[in-house]
Amino acid sequence: MSAQLNAPQREAIRYLDGPLLVLAGAGSGKTRVITQKIAYLIQDCGFNPRNIAAITFTNKAAKEMQERVDKVLEGGSAKGLTISTFHSLGVRILREEATALGYKPKFSIFDSADCYGIVSDLAGSVDKATIRKLQSTISNWKNALVTPDWALKNAQDETEALAARAYTSYAATLKAYQAVDFDDLISLPVELFENHPEVLGKWQNRLRYLLVDEYQDTNACQYKLLKLLAGPRAAFTAVGDDDQAIYGWRGADIENLRGLPKDYPQLKVIKLEQNYRSTVRILKAANALIAHNEKLFEKKLWSDLGYGDPITVTVCKDGEHEAESVVMKLMAHKFEHRTAFSDYAILYRGNFQARVLEQFLRNQRVPYLLSGGQSFFEKAEIKDITSYLRLLANQDDDPAFIRAVTTPKRGVGGSTLEALGTYAGERHIPLFTAVFEEGFAHRVQPRQLAPLIEFCEFINRMEWRAAREPVGQVLPDLLNAIGYEAWLYDHEEPRAAQSKWGNVQEFTNWLVKKGEEDEKTLIELTQMIALINMLDKQKDGETIDAVQLSTLHAAKGLEYKHVFLIGIEEGVLPHRESQDPVKLEEERRLMYVGITRAQRSLHLTYCEKRKQGKEMISCEASRFIAEMGKEDLRFSGGSAQSVPDKAGGSARLEAMKAMLAANKS
Repeated sequence: MSAQLNAPQREAIRYLDGPLLVLAGAGSGKTRVITQKIAYLIQDCGFNPRNIAAITFTNKAAKEMQERVDKVLEGGSAKGLTISTFHSLGVRILREEATALGYKPKFSIFDSADCYGIVSDLAGSVDKATIRKLQSTISNWKNALVTPDWALKNAQDETEALAARAYTSYAATLKAYQAVDFDDLISLPVELFENHPEVLGKWQNRLRYLLVDEYQDTNACQYKLLKLLAGPRAAFTAVGDDDQAIYGWRGADIENLRGLPKDYPQLKVIKLEQNYRSTVRILKAANALIAHNEKLFEKKLWSDLGYGDPITVTVCKDGEHEAESVVMKLMAHKFEHRTAFSDYAILYRGNFQARVLEQFLRNQRVPYLLSGGQSFFEKAEIKDITSYLRLLANQDDDPAFIRAVTTPKRGVGGSTLEALGTYAGERHIPLFTAVFEEGFAHRVQPRQLAPLIEFCEFINRMEWRAAREPVGQVLPDLLNAIGYEAWLYDHEEPRAAQSKWGNVQEFTNWLVKKGEEDEKTLIELTQMIALINMLDKQKDGETIDAVQLSTLHAAKGLEYKHVFLIGIEEGVLPHRESQDPVKLEEERRLMYVGITRAQRSLHLTYCEKRKQGKEMISCEASRFIAEMGKEDLRFSGGSAQSVPDKAGGSARLEAMKAMLAANKS
């Protein structure tokens, strides 16, 4: 083990005398430290894998860590080890302890679309912006551990009071549906542990050593959960980097890093400053930039990978020219260096910047992947099928009931559903239960009631099978019985229907395979669905040779040989709405994350003019370019230069096009 590790990495792995914070700079091998520490705890210190939990932020990171640990610990000696996201750990705790909080173990997990529907009903509004604002206010309150009562008591104005009242009703509605939202997966375990010391003791005893990745991204609620789990023993290693805290807008709180030494006076801090990713020039520019932020902990990245090429800054006339110039430069670079498309990434601040790039990439037949696009689970056809599965797992799941009973249509009309909803509301019972009550039968015609009864009995039969039979038997029968394929072809253009049915088949095949591999029933799989990120599934298998287009936020944690950072202008990065000092520091960290994705070469572009709406507006270079230090930057293009050179610039672009065209033919 020790041969490939540097001294601070070795120290971080072996330190067990109390709480530890590992400040891991970009590309400094933090995942290796976490995986090797898990191996060290099990192999050298005699820890039972069941007593160790490693917590990450994304399913992708958890999966990667699991694979690495399995490699280091051959022969299945990692059995029982917990490697999961915060949310998956929350689900595990809640499933096991549901009754203590008044839930049944089969509670539903609502995604943001389900919650959107509830908030929109409560607000009595159809204005998307209002509902989203309300949703994010409620989410921020939950993440800051603010209760509905407290929010109502401390409302500053009528708008806040309105939001707090909606929060109160929202929480009550979710509880009535026996459902939780994503934020509850962290806040409810916190509530549970604070109010049930015996349950907390049980979990502290079970998880005796904690490792937390990307610690700088934790919010107040996650920090509280960690503190409770760690307890007085405080046996944990937190790994993070204050220079890469870019999720403030999502409730992440860099104060949690500042708070660690206060909460744990015996905290040991180890810095990983050797970077194994980038050339000296790239790191020099990154260090120079981030030095403009107030530092929590002093650190400077260094590398022995050679000095490397200068960083290029290209000034472009407008957005179209920028996209064309980047694509041409990328293709010329690829042609000259015989690289693969997957060696390149084009990164930007906002998704709007990708559209014109995609156009030029398609024109030049350059394969590309777009990250941060629509997730597989957001597709309507997947949500249709999932609504049936959710209903099998929890008959009190009203949004799932409504979607399933109306897709495909079952002869149940709007007025029937309205009557059912009113009756269920008066009796405070789920829609499914209401269907079978005598009282409801008196309110509707027998011909209205019959299809409802038929539907619910079908769900009951399927639920009985789903808990007992293999997924591969139940799922195809379910799809046949509801006639989903035929319904798609009746309601869609043939090509759209074909593509949607293809997605449904991909989804079913994946569930069948997962059921076999994990020995899980359809009911158990359904309970996991809201947490599994289908995008991970889609990217499994072989790497596709394509240029990666990504927002800076989505590129965190990744690395590419050659990186193009585009739109590095005032108003774009830093964003025009991020001018106050705290937000400006976060924007600077975002730029730092962008720079440190690059291994060999880094190319920046900005425009002199950019289209906004219908008009062209003048732009100026982002202050971050100057902050990177001039000596390693090489500028080209733009009207600031002498005329001949400008002509030379466009002549170069033409020559490049000609060369690439000749190469293509």
